[in-house]
Amino acid sequence: QVQLVESGGGLVQAGGSLRLSCAASGRTSSSYAMAWFRQAPGKEREFVAAISWSGTLVADSVKGRFTISRNNAKNTVFLQMNTLKPEDTAVYYCAIRGQTPIGLRPPEYDYWGQGTQVTVSS
Repeated sequence: QVQLVESGGGLVQAGGSLRLSCAASGRTSSSYAMAWFRQAPGKEREFVAAISWSGTLVADSVKGRFTISRNNAKNTVFLQMNTLKPEDTAVYYCAIRGQTPIGLRPPEYDYWGQGTQVTVSS
């Protein structure tokens, strides 16, 4: 069993930055893929970024603005969000997949955090 706790969300004006953190506890492994998803009202939960031993993957919608990183010693994954846009407003969820390969869809992940709200004003 794995527990994930996201933090770092908040309200920011367009063009600003936020850094999200996801602390994992329990039966974690550095070999597991970890990812960030987001869900805006009325929309499906969408892939944002993921990290695994082989590298990282970032969605086209945020590429160049968001960066995912990981601190294995602290069992924590981060999402640095720069040049935020109102379209980035959503609840951001951290997830862990019990496999090494990165998955792009929510069903491919086994554990989820409760989410942290990110609101970007125009």
